[in-house]
Amino acid sequence: MQTLTLNVQDNFVQDFLTIIEHYKDKVQLQKDKNLVADPYFYERQKQLQQDLKEVEDGTTEMISNKDFWDDIDTFTQSLQK
Repeated sequence: MQTLTLNVQDNFVQDFLTIIEHYKDKVQLQKDKNLVADPYFYERQKQLQQDLKEVEDGTTEMISNKDFWDDIDTFTQSLQK
């Protein structure tokens, strides 16, 4: 058996299910576990891959952990004044 990913337009899902009903002995339908837990899984995964690429190729610069927390400390101190 092969696994394929199929994107079906929302307004065609019921028609599609009706069509493949005749082949239920040959086709298994499963919900993508990633999308059940997080409907934006693939969009976020794509963005993360893009972010990592930009860090690796130098397009985006990361700040150090120390600088980050120094900035947070400065900000929280400014709120207390």
